[in-house]
Amino acid sequence: MTSVNLGPWVQITSIINKETRSRSRPMSNFLSPGLKTLQIPSTHQRQRKPMSSICAVLTEETLQEDQHKPTFDFKSYMLQKANSVNKALDTAVTLKEPAKIHESMRYSLLAGGKRVRPVLCLAACELVGGSESMAMPAACAVEMIHTMSLIHDDLPCMDNDDLRRGKSTNHIVFGEDVAVLAGDALLAFAFEHIAVSTLNVSPLRIVRAVGELAKVIGAEGLVAGQVVDICSEGLSEVGLEQLEFIHIHKTAKLLEGAVVLGAILGGGTDEEVEKLRRYARSIGLLFQVVDDILDVTKSSQELGKTAGKDLVADKVTYPKLMGIEKSREFAEKLLNEARELLAGFDQEKAAPLIALANYIAYRQN
Repeated sequence: MTSVNLGPWVQITSIINKETRSRSRPMSNFLSPGLKTLQIPSTHQRQRKPMSSICAVLTEETLQEDQHKPTFDFKSYMLQKANSVNKALDTAVTLKEPAKIHESMRYSLLAGGKRVRPVLCLAACELVGGSESMAMPAACAVEMIHTMSLIHDDLPCMDNDDLRRGKSTNHIVFGEDVAVLAGDALLAFAFEHIAVSTLNVSPLRIVRAVGELAKVIGAEGLVAGQVVDICSEGLSEVGLEQLEFIHIHKTAKLLEGAVVLGAILGGGTDEEVEKLRRYARSIGLLFQVVDDILDVTKSSQELGKTAGKDLVADKVTYPKLMGIEKSREFAEKLLNEARELLAGFDQEKAAPLIALANYIAYRQN
């Protein structure tokens, strides 16, 4: 496997291990009557052999071994891809009339961020033989939808947050009414952008990509996760099955969509698309487990957003249910699963996706 030079992306954390336990109760206890038939899949077995901490320090022997392996410069790759995505986003969403709505859209869309989702889309496209240009409109669309979800998440009726990516949230700057509409506009334009701007890809694949994206963000995807997350607030006995449902839908689904869109538009076979779907689901859940850990171990300045807000809102999280150490072990399990799913691909082409999985596991904000 190609080793990854994470450089400054990997840091050491020291965390006190405090475990809490919670009993699971049926989903029907906190869903509305019309939703009590909802089945919650449990995709990961809870019995695991002991593992080292996800943030464990690399041993001297490991570092010496890695010096003799080919390295992939992940930082340079991310900077180059993120720069391409930022230019494409700036070109796609321009300042025009009505000025206020476009300013609001651009304020959040171009506020920074590591562009993990669009880079995943581009990397998956290139892995199956496509080119960056074939997937760039889809990559931008995914980032537009991600930005929409952040704008809406931060609203007073949702998470009521005033800090995002180190800046005042959209509704603080432009007002709640415009922030809602800016999110709506980004959502609509995302689909228009894929349909109109995707070049050198068959119409059949474009339509398939549009359908895939709609599914992962709708009432069976991102929205489902958001709703169950809201219904879970303040409940004392939300178990791991419910928490996994929330995060697979709220976080993993959009990451899954990013990877699958790239694979579809790049011409991947059905087998390749499904294998990459499973990879994306693993790193999507991994992303949220790590996010939960960071929320209780980092400062607002370090995160670029309000720290500890899940604790204040009494939200169920992995550290709350499993404790910090077991949450980190679960993250390591998910990371290993993601790496294994990429083993059958050309490892040189898979290097960005391997590195992205590692980055998600070891990120500090």
